[in-house]
Amino acid sequence: MAAKEKNFITQPDVLMAYKKMIEAVPDVEWKGATHPYTSLNGHMYSSVSKDNIIGIRLSKADHQDYLDKHKTGLFEPFPGFFQKGYVPVPDEMHTDTKTLHYWFARSHKFVSSLKPKATTRKKK
Repeated sequence: MAAKEKNFITQPDVLMAYKKMIEAVPDVEWKGATHPYTSLNGHMYSSVSKDNIIGIRLSKADHQDYLDKHKTGLFEPFPGFFQKGYVPVPDEMHTDTKTLHYWFARSHKFVSSLKPKATTRKKK
């Protein structure tokens, strides 16, 4: 029997910021017991890395605007892997609820505009 995986997020302030961030949009569900993320219609659009960094998915236009305004690099959920279309949320934004909500709402709006992914689950 495999050992039960524990939540790998070690910084409570990151979890609190993530919780505040997703509260920006009504009816968004926090998914993942060990790896927090949000998704809509089969498209993930936010997550928290093992290094306690929040990443959000943005449209191409918003992505560049975000990089210019916040002087960040690309979101790296795992060392050496950069997630296309995602940006990291800087630590200083964790307490800037207004800015955090703005960008998460932009992320949600973008993902809402995408065509739903086909499901691969077998129907019962």
